[in-house]
Amino acid sequence: MNPYSEPQAAPSRPTMAFMTARFSHMVALGFGSGLSPRAPGTVGTLWGWAAFLVIDRLFAPGDGGWAALIAGGLLLGWWASTVTAQRARVADPGFIVIDEIVAFWLVLWLALPMGLWGQLMAFVLFRFFDSVKLGPVAWADRTFKGFGWRGGWGIMFDDLVAAFCTLLVIAVWRF
Repeated sequence: MNPYSEPQAAPSRPTMAFMTARFSHMVALGFGSGLSPRAPGTVGTLWGWAAFLVIDRLFAPGDGGWAALIAGGLLLGWWASTVTAQRARVADPGFIVIDEIVAFWLVLWLALPMGLWGQLMAFVLFRFFDSVKLGPVAWADRTFKGFGWRGGWGIMFDDLVAAFCTLLVIAVWRF
């Protein structure tokens, strides 16, 4: 089977077995956060927030380290999203949450320093833009639909646009 051909049927909900079958699935499903039966995008964003705080506290990667982690996460997420969506036979499955994780890392990295309330507001704004898909987020979501590398990029890209919108609101708020 050509890995970039259009799949025929949508799968049922992902399982632990699906997630652990391949490393790409594990990454795409946010190491389990995408298995949440309710609001997997929100759960993935929460997981990303927690992971950011742990990485930042334990390893103190600094700006260069975060830039490298986010760039690497985007590339790894693009690959994992591409192959996982293809294997799941769904163009943009809700259980793929690596896009939320990496995009929210970007928000936190660029918006810090801020306290817990600021981080919570960033979380709420990001989830709003990602789920409601206003204006540019809707455009990004529509533009890259499909399978293959273009579709995998689309999974990641609309969350990057939601992150940009979040950062824009934070910048205006601070100004």
